[in-house]
Amino acid sequence: MASRIYADRKIVIVTTFIVIGFIYILRLFYIQIVDRSYTLSANNNVLRYVTQFPARGLIYDRNGKLIVYNEAVYDLMVIPNQVKNIDTAEICRLLEIEKQGFIDRMKKARDYSPHLATAFEKQISKETYGYIEEKLYRFQGFFVQPRTLRKYPMAIGAHIMGYIGEVTQKQIEKDPYYRQGDYIGISGIERSYEDELRGVKGLKIRMVDVFNRDVGSFENGKYDTAAVMGNDLYTGLDAELQAYGELLMQNKRGSVVAIEPKTGEILCFLSSPGYDPNLLVGRVRGKNFDLLNKDPIKPLLNRAIAGTYPPGSTFKMANDLIGLQEGVITSATRFSCQGPGSSPIRCTHNHQSPLDVYTAIQQSCNPFHWQVFRALMNDQDYGSVKERYNVWRNHLLSMGFGRSLESDLPYEVKGILPTAEFFDKIYGAGHWNAMTVRSLSIGQGEITVTPLQLVNYSAMVANRGWFYPPHIVRALGTEKNLTDFTKKRNIISIQPEYVDVVRKGMEEVVEMGTARAYKMDSIPMAGKTGTADNPHGKPHSVFIGFAPLDNPKIAICVIVENAGFGSTYAAPIASLMIEKYVKRKITRKDLEDRILNMNLLNN
Repeated sequence: MASRIYADRKIVIVTTFIVIGFIYILRLFYIQIVDRSYTLSANNNVLRYVTQFPARGLIYDRNGKLIVYNEAVYDLMVIPNQVKNIDTAEICRLLEIEKQGFIDRMKKARDYSPHLATAFEKQISKETYGYIEEKLYRFQGFFVQPRTLRKYPMAIGAHIMGYIGEVTQKQIEKDPYYRQGDYIGISGIERSYEDELRGVKGLKIRMVDVFNRDVGSFENGKYDTAAVMGNDLYTGLDAELQAYGELLMQNKRGSVVAIEPKTGEILCFLSSPGYDPNLLVGRVRGKNFDLLNKDPIKPLLNRAIAGTYPPGSTFKMANDLIGLQEGVITSATRFSCQGPGSSPIRCTHNHQSPLDVYTAIQQSCNPFHWQVFRALMNDQDYGSVKERYNVWRNHLLSMGFGRSLESDLPYEVKGILPTAEFFDKIYGAGHWNAMTVRSLSIGQGEITVTPLQLVNYSAMVANRGWFYPPHIVRALGTEKNLTDFTKKRNIISIQPEYVDVVRKGMEEVVEMGTARAYKMDSIPMAGKTGTADNPHGKPHSVFIGFAPLDNPKIAICVIVENAGFGSTYAAPIASLMIEKYVKRKITRKDLEDRILNMNLLNN
C-alpha cells in the first residue's frame, strides 16, 4: 500500500516537473522566435544601427563648373526606451528648444517606435554639432547621425534645380528605399533624376556601453555596408549666361529660356522673380518656404514651364508656314493692308501695301496674317471648316504647340491649342468659321503657350524644321554617358523650303523691322517681336530669335509680363543674352544699363 502511495506521488512530481519544463520551453520559444521585441531590446542596449546616407550626385554646367554640391549636417537621433535620467534642461539649452518641444519630440519618437532610432532634431550644422558632441555622453539614448544637404555656390537656377524635402508616407509606401525622415527631390531636376541622384544607403553596426558611448564596430564591421554616392549630372546649362539672365530680369516678371538648336540642350532657363535656392535648404527651409509661398510676386511659380501666355505676333509665322505648306499662299502672294483702318483686324501702323510674306513678318502686319488664316479655313481641298481647322491644328501640334515637349523637367504644362470640338461646344457645330475664331491668326484668342514651347519653336525654325526635346541634363554619371534626348528627333509637317521663307522674314525683322535697334554687326541674328494682349493688364512683351544665322548656336525666348511692346523690353534683353553667349562679353553698356535700371514689377 505504501509503495503504491509513493509511486503515485512520484508520478505527480514528475508530471509537475514535465509540465513546468514544457511551459518554460514554450515561453522560451515565444520569446526567441515569436516575440522579437525582447531580441530587439537586448540588441538595442548594446548595438546601434547607423544608416549611412549617401551624398547626392553633384551637378555641373556645360563648361564643367560645379553648380550644386553637398555640405555635411547632422541629425540627433533618439531611441526612446533607452532615454534614462537625462538633464532635460541641459539638452533643451543645447538645442535651443523649449521644454514642451522636448516633450513633443519624445512623444512623436515613442509613437513611431520605442525601440527604433528616430530623428529628434534634424540638420544640425557642423558648428553646432561640435558643441553637442562634447556633451553627448550625458544623454543616454541619443546619438548623432551624419548626412548631407545641398549647397548652391552661385545661387542660380532655383527653378531648374528644384529642392529637396522629407518623404511623405505615401512615397514610403510606394518605394521601399525610403524610410521616415529620408529626403527626396520635390521639384526641378532633383525630382526628375531622383533615382540617379539619391545613391545607395549603407549601414554601420556599432557597439555602445551603458553610458551610450561608442565602443567600436560590431564583429569588426563584418555586417557593415558602405553608402554609394549618387550619380553626377552634367547639364547643358551655361551658368554664366544663367546668372546674367537673372541679373537682367531683376525687378521684372517673366521668363527667359535659351536652347542650343542642334542638340536641344537648355542653356538658360529662368523664371522671374526668382529666389536663392539656398533658402530652401536646412532648418530654415520650412520658414522660408512659407514666406516665398505667401509672397504676392509668386517667386515659387516656374513661369518658364508652367506659365501660359498668348504668343501674340510671334505666332504669325506658324500660320505662314501652314499656308505655304497647304498651298494657299506662295512666297510671292501679296495681300493688302489699310493700316489702322483695316477690318476685321486692324494693323498697328501704316506701311507699304500690298505686301508679301517677308515684308508681312518684318512689319508684323495683322491683316496679312488674318488673310492667310482665312484662306486656310476656306481651303476648298477640304470638306468643312472643322476638317480644315483640324489640318491647321495638326500642323501646330507637330511644331510642339498644345502638347508636352517631353523635356526632363517636371510639371510641364501643355498650353492651350483648342480642338474643333471645343468650338462646336462654344458656338454649336457648323456655326463657326474663320471669322469667328479670327484672333487665332495673330496669336490671340483661345491659344496659349509656354516660354519653353516658344523657344522650341524658334529652335525649330533655326534647324529648318526639326527639333530635339528641350532638356537640361545631357549626361549621367560621366560626361560620356549621354542621355538619349538626341535620339528623339521631331520632324515637323512643313517642308524645309517653306521654313526658309520664314527664316528670311525673321532675318528682316532684325535688319529693318521691329527689332532693328538691336542688330549686331558681329552676330547676324533673326527674330520676331510680339506684343501679346492679356485681360489682366498691359500687354506682355515677347521676343523669339536665334543666332548666328549660318550656324545657330542659341535660340531664345524672352517674355516680360505687363511691360508693353516686344521691341522695347523683350528684344533688347534677348539681344544682350545672345551677345553674352556668343561673345562672352557685353559691348553695349548703355543698353545693358537701361535694362538693369528698369523696374516693371508695379506695371
